[in-house]
Amino acid sequence: MALLQISEPGMSTVPHQHRLAVGIDLGTTNSLVASVRSGIAEALPDVNGDLLLPSVVRYNEMNSVDVGKTALAHASSDPLNTIASVKRLLGRSVEEMDWVANHLPYEFDQSDPVMPAVITRQGNKNPIEISAEILKVLKDRAEQTLGGELQGAVVTVPAYFDEAQRQATRDAARIAGLEVMRLINEPTAAAVAYGLDQTEEGVIVVYDLGGGTFDVSVLRLQKGVFEVIATGGDTALGGDDFDAVILEWVLQQLPGLDVSSHKLMRALSMQVREVKETLTTEPECNFEVGIDSPSKLTLTRTVFDELIHPLVKKTIRTCRKVLRDAEIELDQVMDTVMVGGATRVPLVQAEVSEFFGREPKTDIDPDQVVAIGAALQANVLVGNSQDDQVLLLDVTPLSLGLETMGGLVEVIIPRNTTLPVARAQEFTTFKDGQTAMSIHVLQGERDLVSECRSLAHFELRGFPPMVAGAAKIRVSFQVDADGLLNVEAEEVSSNTRASVVVKPSYGLTDEQVEAMLRASVEHADTDMRQRQLLEHRVEADRVIEAITAALKADQELLNESETADIVAAVADLEQAKAGEDGDDITNAIEAVEQAAATFVARRMNASVREVMAGKTVAEFTEE
Repeated sequence: MALLQISEPGMSTVPHQHRLAVGIDLGTTNSLVASVRSGIAEALPDVNGDLLLPSVVRYNEMNSVDVGKTALAHASSDPLNTIASVKRLLGRSVEEMDWVANHLPYEFDQSDPVMPAVITRQGNKNPIEISAEILKVLKDRAEQTLGGELQGAVVTVPAYFDEAQRQATRDAARIAGLEVMRLINEPTAAAVAYGLDQTEEGVIVVYDLGGGTFDVSVLRLQKGVFEVIATGGDTALGGDDFDAVILEWVLQQLPGLDVSSHKLMRALSMQVREVKETLTTEPECNFEVGIDSPSKLTLTRTVFDELIHPLVKKTIRTCRKVLRDAEIELDQVMDTVMVGGATRVPLVQAEVSEFFGREPKTDIDPDQVVAIGAALQANVLVGNSQDDQVLLLDVTPLSLGLETMGGLVEVIIPRNTTLPVARAQEFTTFKDGQTAMSIHVLQGERDLVSECRSLAHFELRGFPPMVAGAAKIRVSFQVDADGLLNVEAEEVSSNTRASVVVKPSYGLTDEQVEAMLRASVEHADTDMRQRQLLEHRVEADRVIEAITAALKADQELLNESETADIVAAVADLEQAKAGEDGDDITNAIEAVEQAAATFVARRMNASVREVMAGKTVAEFTEE
């Protein structure tokens, strides 16, 4: 099937000229680079023939950097300068570092609240710099293998990465000297790798359990277009967590181990990973623990399955929820694709097969499938491919919106909206004479600002003063194909503009990512009632401010009794506004409007008389 050709501006290929482009899977445990050669997408090996590059970076004594197996070999002997699983640190701020303290053996400099750095012998290194070292090696490998300079790269990210984590990934690639044509979701890349040879249309579920992240995405293939219709996951759940439960089991068996020893704990971390890999193919694993006087232990696959069962069930619960979000029944799923090294674990395959009622697709190596899919998309974007192109349509993982009066969130782009997308909405001013407006950009699923994540603040200033409600403030949201957000505000009558490219404080916590969607369901009724109450209070403030200003300007139009009635009604409204009953506020607003009806009429008549003063009706009509 000949599908839509996609080329960036100025990137269309010249006849007989093949542009060099790659797909990169920047993984938590291992990373790969792949490219299309002679029409076939394949992972590119290093000089030793290895395809997988361990995502490990060591800052050595020679003031140089080791990456991959060389770094991994020093993980036990030099744990404080050898950084693994750096992907879990991308996009995280100081406030989100408690998780790290319990899982990674590094020392952190937290003087920068936005981006804490790992303390190494070569100075402080932030997660973006560390990730760039991995990407540099992959770039060099590709250029040596392909025999030329790269024109572009497609880099994959977990579908559940937020704006901060995506921006951090893009920044790392730029530091590495890569021209990033697109960031695409890892599950989407896997679907591309499997879907190119499919002629029928239908729904595909991609189950992606890597070293440090879990994603499940529901995609629809229709007329050559892959569209992600729903996605979910956990940015801190993966094969590393299987290692962690084995490690916890070891510590329970041997309570006398010195857990304060960085060297011992790093050696144990590497050892339990080997135990996990052994249990993938063997019924039990015998191993020794300890440095000076090692102790012998045996872990069976049965016990291992019991240890990891809660984690695997957690992924199945996510699958069920994402299908619900997509409004897809199990019998509508055409295929299930397995991605990530952790999907080799037999219990994972068994639970996924049982839930979906069919054997998942494992034709392509689960470690390579993401990089291969990214390479296919890179080949299209750079302008090489003329046939069988695939258009990717990803979605926003969480809703995007603005803060409005009363601490409420107005959603502009709902979650699971297809990318790229542009949406706009008009707002207005709250007070007379207002010449500026503060724009607060938010991400989340709750109705209240306090329950969502703040992405950015900026101000629109300098538009003409007008009466409350007269200004037209058009706020536009644009999310590009990489999931990066640009927000612009414009006062329409004066063309006054302000904008911000959202580069938020890096990172959502693990709990925030998962809890945002769960909380939106659990608190739906409470949020609705709270939203209605706050909307009533905002309306009450508007009425009180308008009446107060009118009394200050034209109180002479009223006698004492009429003034007293209005003042009493306003006082009742103030009291009702302080309460928790929206109906009471509505009734009090109506009482103020009734008390002020005569006053409003007199003000209107006075305004008309002022406008027509000194003119005949005929003169006024002519104007």
